[in-house]
Amino acid sequence: MKKGDHLFLVDGSGFIFRAFHAIPPLNRKSDGLPVNAVSGFCNMLWKLLTDARDTSVGVTPTHFAVIFDYSSKTFRNDLYDKYKANRTAPPEDLIPQFGLIRHATRAFNLPCIEMEGFEADDLIATYARMAEEAGGDVTIVSSDKDLMQLLTPCVSMYDSMKDKQIGIPEVIEKWGVPPAKMIDLQALTGDSTDNVPGIPGIGPKTAAQLLEEFGDLDTLLARAGEIKQVKRRENILANADLARLSRELVTLKTDVPVETPLDALDLHPQDGPKLVAFLKAMEFTSLTRRVAAATDTDADAVETAHVPVEGGAQAHGPDLDKGEAAGTAPAGAPAAEASPETAEEAAKVLRQAPVLPVETGATPQALAQSRAEAFATAPIDRSTYVTIRDVATLQSWIAAAREAGLVAFDTETNSLDAMQADLVGFSLAIADNSRDASGTSIRAAYVPLLHKSGVGDLLGGGLVENQIPDGQAIALLKDLLEDPAVLVVAQNMKYDYLVMKRQGVEIARFDDTMLMSYVSDAGANTHGMDALSEHWLGHQPIPFKDVAGSGKSMVTFDYVDIDRATAYAAEDADVTLRLWHVLKPRLAAKKLVRVYERLERPLVPVLARMEERGISIDRQILSRLSGELAQGAARLEAEIHELAGESFNIGSPKQLGDILFGKMGLPGASKTKTGQWSTSAQVLEDLALSGHDLPRRIVDWRQLTKLKSTYTDALPGFVHPKTGRVHTSYALAATTTGRLSSSEPNLQNIPIRTTEGRKIRTAFISTPGHKLISADYSQIELRVLAHVADIPQLRQAFADGIDIHAMTASEMFGVPVEGMPSEIRRRAKAINFGIIYGISAFGLANQLSIERSEAGDYIKRYFERFPGIRDYMDATKAFARENGYVETIFGRRAHYPDIRSSNPSVRAFNERAAINAPIQGSAADVIRRAMVQMEPALEAAKLSDRCRMLLQVHDELIFEVEDADIDKAIPLIVSVMENAAMPALDMRVPLKVDARAAHNWDEAH
Repeated sequence: MKKGDHLFLVDGSGFIFRAFHAIPPLNRKSDGLPVNAVSGFCNMLWKLLTDARDTSVGVTPTHFAVIFDYSSKTFRNDLYDKYKANRTAPPEDLIPQFGLIRHATRAFNLPCIEMEGFEADDLIATYARMAEEAGGDVTIVSSDKDLMQLLTPCVSMYDSMKDKQIGIPEVIEKWGVPPAKMIDLQALTGDSTDNVPGIPGIGPKTAAQLLEEFGDLDTLLARAGEIKQVKRRENILANADLARLSRELVTLKTDVPVETPLDALDLHPQDGPKLVAFLKAMEFTSLTRRVAAATDTDADAVETAHVPVEGGAQAHGPDLDKGEAAGTAPAGAPAAEASPETAEEAAKVLRQAPVLPVETGATPQALAQSRAEAFATAPIDRSTYVTIRDVATLQSWIAAAREAGLVAFDTETNSLDAMQADLVGFSLAIADNSRDASGTSIRAAYVPLLHKSGVGDLLGGGLVENQIPDGQAIALLKDLLEDPAVLVVAQNMKYDYLVMKRQGVEIARFDDTMLMSYVSDAGANTHGMDALSEHWLGHQPIPFKDVAGSGKSMVTFDYVDIDRATAYAAEDADVTLRLWHVLKPRLAAKKLVRVYERLERPLVPVLARMEERGISIDRQILSRLSGELAQGAARLEAEIHELAGESFNIGSPKQLGDILFGKMGLPGASKTKTGQWSTSAQVLEDLALSGHDLPRRIVDWRQLTKLKSTYTDALPGFVHPKTGRVHTSYALAATTTGRLSSSEPNLQNIPIRTTEGRKIRTAFISTPGHKLISADYSQIELRVLAHVADIPQLRQAFADGIDIHAMTASEMFGVPVEGMPSEIRRRAKAINFGIIYGISAFGLANQLSIERSEAGDYIKRYFERFPGIRDYMDATKAFARENGYVETIFGRRAHYPDIRSSNPSVRAFNERAAINAPIQGSAADVIRRAMVQMEPALEAAKLSDRCRMLLQVHDELIFEVEDADIDKAIPLIVSVMENAAMPALDMRVPLKVDARAAHNWDEAH
């Protein structure tokens, strides 16, 4: 190696674990061999090699090596027998991939280097020193802080996952010390991952301050008696030997007697046929195609390589860091502050498994795994399903369900609207231990009640014969479903709960498989029954369209042939019961029982009752508003045509694009996949903010026409024919963060910042003798931010009841709160709320109509004034990248698997979402807790019959209350909402609720 050469040293072990956790489980189709880590490793390595010049680190390597850990035992274990003693064994799926990855490295024509007794970091340190002494430059491809001690003007690091260079300035910015002092800093702080002791109680910031004051570790230890803080002084004096030991453990060896000389690390071109042969053996079709094209190789002509699969204890694989295995949160990362599941709660979950026996001492993780394996291979036999047509048979099934204490239940109706659906039939599923003692055999049945024959119905009758009269069947079912000794399992229980409640049946005790999946995997998977069945059971249920048809030929379920209905409906119950067995223990295994039991399941009956109550609307107000909106839209349409110089269909994206970009040549033009000009809302908003009048009028026209079509014209059509009220439907599992959504109609999206939007709210009214109470959390997301990021200024302002936006403006701009100009406060408000959503300088500039540089200065100043917010954001992103999820203050998890995406825009979007999720999700959890606590509080105050909770919209609850009880109801509602976090969590910032009563929603808000 000579001056001017450049050596790339890839931390192969780091690549392995990053790849394994970044790529979902992937198995080779031919034999089921797990290959997700191999796939990720190969793709990362190929990208690094092919993109180095243009898009990665900006240099072309002349020398290249991939360095691996040989095993977990090294010379450091002789120094300290507890070194890395807390690491766990690698996941079973990863073990056979260690050897394959070494084969992959050689297939890439790259040196594959490891050495018994030494860690990969020591080999990297040695080669880096050798290259630097030879006059070359070095790039270490890793983000591991342990390697930062090696950085010099000639040695840098590159984080390929973030596409980020790490040099001396970046180390100083991150750790507060230069690379030369990283050894001493780590000796003081220790490392829980590697079980390096350090000095207890000394964190990175304190360590950096001490090193800045005393210079180095030896001087610090020699002069520790000068430290003014008594506890810190005593701590350092008492643990000085641990610090010295820790320094030995973290210091990388730069003189390892490496077997492969530096000059042997020359980078050679990839051998196309050799690499393609390996990739074909792994069955990586896409990468094979890319490599073949890049290396001018005919993949079809290359024979698939024989790649042996190595087993062995670890296949020379290192132990897995606890953080990598279990998702341990780094210091400062957001975590649930509610106490974790107790042993009693976990045991309770295990006991709720009356079918499959649990061995003594079985852990939740073991049970979850064994259940998943058992039901993934258990066959589903539709031929065993039964149609129940007589009372005696139904009674015997209900008796068996009672005996088991567990039954899956599903309703079949003729409408998706639970408030208008007729109960056409229902299905049951219970364990069939007589057929299979393992507990994986399920027997299921369908009970038809109101199936019709089409011909008969046209003649005025038409019920199919041999169906149990619905009243008689429901009476028998009532005894079962209202029995608190029976656990009723359903998929999307809220729908079935409301359907049955309208039949006079209130299900006493239930579980919901959809919500179990949602709690465990929000953001990672979908939670519909068909998707869950395919994922967990390997079974594809009968599609609804195969039973009821689709399009114009689709019929409601009451016209489906009973035999076909039985196959479909009984299968739903069968699958649901199997999913329960798989998903229930996962809650305990992932320590999420508390989230399910306290935030999800209790909300089901609460929402069902709210949906049943509905709310009144004034049709005359809506009719008048429709007319006003139509006039406003017509006026804008005329102005738009005048500005455009011609008439055109404003609602046509093609015609609009041709006017804006084809005829007028406005900037910012881009085309969609179909080749049309993009006229999205963002495109038009950007043009409008740039001062273009026509796009602004179009944005306003779209707003008015949407309000008219979505609300003023549509809302009367949602009025229930019997109740005369509007009944929205809430979805619990529709968002990643835990926020509820509503549909039919969607009441969450009525704009409240426009005059027209507020006018729509005036149409939501109370009935005579009542008023609506709107109780709204004040700035709850900012309060949550102040709590989780622990911002002293914000906490104090909220505690003192100070105007938070004015306080922020005063902190940032040095303007007194008294007499503050409204424009200054408005800018601070935009930044306050923008920070929560990860706003960029570009976005803030658009929002405030200022230069991007000025907006960037605002954001920079904001983080300088409130450094805890930046720390929170950095810690949250790091935690999300490491674990794939973030947590709310109550332990809810929101998964963002794409946060590790190689696509910068996708990655950035997921980072912003991950930062926001703990804030928005915690606020959503608070209002969920308030809703669950509200009804018992109203009942205790003897107000439940006269004060009824009707709607939840974002951070607001709407009640209908008798006039005489308003003064009693408002303080009670406010108290429940403001104390909703208790007793699980005593927030550092007080919650505040504003509540008012009026005849319509707008006046009450």
